Amino acid sequence: MTILVVGAGQMGSGIAQVCAAAGYPVLLHDVDEAAYKRGRATIEKNLSRAVDKGKMSRADADAALARITFHSDLGARIDAGIAIEAASEDEALKLALFRRMDAALPPAAILASNTSSISITKLGAATKRAERVIGMHFMNPVPVMKLVEIIRGLATSDETYASTKLLAEQLGKTPVEVNDFPGFVSNRVLMPMINEAIYAHMEGVGSAEAIDTVMKLGMNHPMGPLELADFIGLDTCLAIMQVLYDGFSDPKYRPCPLLKKMVAAGRLGKKSGRGFYEYT
Repeated sequence: MTILVVGAGQMGSGIAQVCAAAGYPVLLHDVDEAAYKRGRATIEKNLSRAVDKGKMSRADADAALARITFHSDLGARIDAGIAIEAASEDEALKLALFRRMDAALPPAAILASNTSSISITKLGAATKRAERVIGMHFMNPVPVMKLVEIIRGLATSDETYASTKLLAEQLGKTPVEVNDFPGFVSNRVLMPMINEAIYAHMEGVGSAEAIDTVMKLGMNHPMGPLELADFIGLDTCLAIMQVLYDGFSDPKYRPCPLLKKMVAAGRLGKKSGRGFYEYT
């Protein structure tokens, strides 16, 4: 079975890597060939690191890389058994991609999204195969993190769920079934904590370093919430908080004004070089 991965960014390249390492031919799509080349370079670096650490042989790493090919045209017919969309966390963009994937892939193919918060039911409704639309929310970094949230939309069939769960297991992941509500489980719990940490910083309760140290040493978190926000991307954090706020109409999910201000200023975290911390 060939797997189409849509989006060659951080998440898409990671998904392509684990699929190829598990033996699947992968079509890695991006509208920008330069983005694909950056993604492929990241995959090559990750595979080389795995070889250096003795986690895989050089022959297996080379074979995995050879299974990944660039795909530029979502308008043509694509012979793939599943598509995994890993584009930016933008509802309009994802809806457009799902319409295009629906037209390009065989009727029996599964359409999956790596969305961290957007409704699977809504994505499914944009296609003619809602029963074959599902969420596969991988964690970052994909090659390292074991969890995959498998999100069932309102119309997702049992057969689609079973096939997707099996694929996640074949990729060496631990699938967890959740239902389609804003933020699912992971971000419905995580993002309000990050948002509250930003409020605490904005209100002068503590510096970024103080807040992160309290959570790391006091709560045994491997990363503090503000450091984690920088790692995720403050624009992504804001997008998810907005989905929670809109989805539940509950003021407890109101995005912190400081988060909005930092995104507006282009301080997006590690990827932009500056967020709550500076990165060189």
